Amino acid sequence: MTSRHYDVVVLGRSLGALVTAALLSRRDFRVLLLGQGQKPCTYGYDRFSLYRRAFTLLSGSSPAYKRVLHELAQTPRFRRRTFALDPMFVVLGEGRRVEVPPDMELFAREVEREFPEVRQVVDELYGTFALVNGLADSAFERDAIWPPGTFWERLETKRAAAELPFLGAEGHQDLLGKFPIGHPYRELVALPARFASHLDAPGESLPPFALARLHGAWTRGIQALGRGEDELSEFLRERIEAHGGECRLERRATALLVKRGRVTGILEDGEEEPTGASCVVSDQPGETLAALAQGQGITNRARRDWPKLSSSVGRFVVSLVVGRAGIPDPLSAEAFVVPAEKGRPDPRRPTVHLQKLTPPSESGNEAPELVLVAEVLLPTRGPLTVLEARDAVVATLREQLPFLENHLLIVDSPHDGLPLYDFTSGQRREVERVHVPGSGPGPESMQKLWTIDPRGFLDLGGEPVRGPIPGTYLVGSSVLPALGQEGELLAAWSAARLITRGDRNRQKMRRQMWSKIETT
Repeated sequence: MTSRHYDVVVLGRSLGALVTAALLSRRDFRVLLLGQGQKPCTYGYDRFSLYRRAFTLLSGSSPAYKRVLHELAQTPRFRRRTFALDPMFVVLGEGRRVEVPPDMELFAREVEREFPEVRQVVDELYGTFALVNGLADSAFERDAIWPPGTFWERLETKRAAAELPFLGAEGHQDLLGKFPIGHPYRELVALPARFASHLDAPGESLPPFALARLHGAWTRGIQALGRGEDELSEFLRERIEAHGGECRLERRATALLVKRGRVTGILEDGEEEPTGASCVVSDQPGETLAALAQGQGITNRARRDWPKLSSSVGRFVVSLVVGRAGIPDPLSAEAFVVPAEKGRPDPRRPTVHLQKLTPPSESGNEAPELVLVAEVLLPTRGPLTVLEARDAVVATLREQLPFLENHLLIVDSPHDGLPLYDFTSGQRREVERVHVPGSGPGPESMQKLWTIDPRGFLDLGGEPVRGPIPGTYLVGSSVLPALGQEGELLAAWSAARLITRGDRNRQKMRRQMWSKIETT
């Protein structure tokens, strides 16, 4: 027996997990959120914040996120926290610098300057993207289950998705087919989508709908947060606790308790008594939930039809603290750095997604340093090893930022297990990881990109929202991996809807609540 019981226990601290917990708390469910051993985005060294993950709020323009903010009655407050990026991103390559500003007239001039030979094709492409994203907004505004599970859910969701292009029979269309093979504009379109997706596929090999949607997320106006993922997480945790939920990010569940084929609770690490729960939501794959339950309660259908997940690529992140003199002022907050190709592509020289962040200054003046967060998609088995990746990232950046090396202060990655490099004295000093607060003594796992076999709903889906054990739900990157952040939001909304629909009293309360939701 247990003396503690929650309506819902949420495992994880990702966007999907936090949004699900916030929605259910708002709907008067008693919610417990456990961090499940996942670490925050930042860790510290000296007076600087270093980063485990790159984060761009690509879902800010999504109707799924707007719907979440509307239900939480936080749209005006959240809007005050954000600011627009201009340019939205920059692509730096050999002898080429292309900005993508939010002003369409300026963007047209940029294309005319850099790519006059394909100007008409670019106009046609963005006309197609505008059509796709307009239809997608209409579909994702619908209160449907993504991806659907039951017959009625499939009927409802297919009706919402009926007008979406480049799905089903059109799913193999090449949106970039009018560009010459190897043309650099192909890379400008595909690179942002590749880094935004949770699917392990080259940008041009993404499902065409996903390619259009993800590139649209980068080009329809990006709203940024001053402290990135940490600020978004704090905002959502505030909402959970404001509505009576509990957040224990330092705790984890070591087991799922199953009785009569349904989840009944969890066992927290270090606790002798179990914690009861009517539902368990996780941002980890279904296989992880099955392992926590020691194989108990898995349905026959899940054993027979569950998609196979694998991952051979991870997000390797390097933080660099650099003196301002080493970074050109025009460098955008978001950039993609393409290494020079001398003859043919070198697999040991990765393309880098680079973010420029300004650390807060205690004096209120402009800080003399900048923090660069460099992210590469690193195959776990390939010519470039994890131990070599840090130096390879710096080498790629050095090509476009020639004064970088003379102004480096700190270089570190949590993923390779190597010491932190401290250049503040003028010479490289290696600091063992045990002396880096908030960082573990060994290498930390990278965020995974997923390969799904077979792919799920409309080639966008992976695992179902309902977990392999009755009473469990999935809201992580493996549910709708092709759609990136927006996929996590759709999964979170779908799980919250399914759980709410299972409680008639709270379903009635939610209908009544709509008359009290924000009107500003």
